[in-house]
Amino acid sequence: MTLKALCPCIVALALAACGEDAESQPVGRTAFHVTKVATFDEPWAMTFLPDGRLLVTEQRGRLKIVETHGGTAVSVAGVPEVAYGGQGGLGDVVLAPGARGGDSVYPIYLSWAEPGPGGTRGAAVGRAMLDAGTATPTLRDIKIIWRQVPKVKGTGHFGHRLAFSPDGNYLFISSGERQKFSPAQDMASSLGKTIRLRPDGSVPPDNPYADRGGVTAQIWSLGHRNPLGMAFDADGRLWQHEMGPRGGDEVNLIRKGHNYGWPIVSNGDHYDGRPIPGHDSRPDLEAPRLSWNPVISPAGAIIYSGDLFPQWKGSMLLGALSGQALVRVALAGEAAREAERWDMDARIREVEQGPDGAVWVLEDGSGGRLLKLTPR
Repeated sequence: MTLKALCPCIVALALAACGEDAESQPVGRTAFHVTKVATFDEPWAMTFLPDGRLLVTEQRGRLKIVETHGGTAVSVAGVPEVAYGGQGGLGDVVLAPGARGGDSVYPIYLSWAEPGPGGTRGAAVGRAMLDAGTATPTLRDIKIIWRQVPKVKGTGHFGHRLAFSPDGNYLFISSGERQKFSPAQDMASSLGKTIRLRPDGSVPPDNPYADRGGVTAQIWSLGHRNPLGMAFDADGRLWQHEMGPRGGDEVNLIRKGHNYGWPIVSNGDHYDGRPIPGHDSRPDLEAPRLSWNPVISPAGAIIYSGDLFPQWKGSMLLGALSGQALVRVALAGEAAREAERWDMDARIREVEQGPDGAVWVLEDGSGGRLLKLTPR
């Protein structure tokens, strides 16, 4: 049964089809209104500043500060050069731990795809100071603290989502396997891995392979395909979702030193129809806590902790690109299940929680809208 069959009263869409104002209307029977705030060109990620404004990245290499009341956006100067194309470009943005309200200069972290020699590309992560208190906000003192190794040709599966541990002591980076398959199992490569670093980019001595040095020392988990969402729950567990091949999108509970199987096993098959052994064939490899077939193409993720939607507290909220939906995944300890799915009639790239508990989503692509979801 489709979501539209489950939730036939898609009020906002029906009103829009009739020519009425659907900028702030309830969606389905799910107790939220949708308010359009702004429009962007290929938005990719967002995070709130302590003063309540919003930082939004656009894939072509633009970073913008957005007034959440009215949607006025100002471009930030000093953004690093990006290798735009395919899935590459400017990626995630997060605040450094300890950033305080009342300041006009904020430490932030950015990820992006950068060019390499011979037409190669790779993800990079940098930290910078955002001077947001001037008419022309500017990034200063950018320092790259991590790069994917090796850089390879192609424009897919960069990953490069960022998440700080709840104590602020560790930065986790999701690193895609760049559509190269085998590097996800190569311990001398950072492709297809979850990376764990200190905020300054150094390697924590308790990483599972720290004693091996080099790229291997950075690895926290391996065997990933295209991880595009990552978040910590209230008990400090790290949850990550990744796009599968033809079938087999996954939600994984990330554990220190564990191997998640790609490309050895999957709950999906290759795009050309060739089968891939299932997770049940290799019990030594970590199986997903939830998978989708048909796929939804998950992107962006939060673990909701606000009070505006108390029924969602502790759930993962994620966007669906091909699924054109917002999805709620109920988490119970180490178990996960899809609980609700709301048809958004657009590819959803990113999800964020606002300071007041409202949920904010970014649509994908040119003309992608920033939407605020509030209780009905």
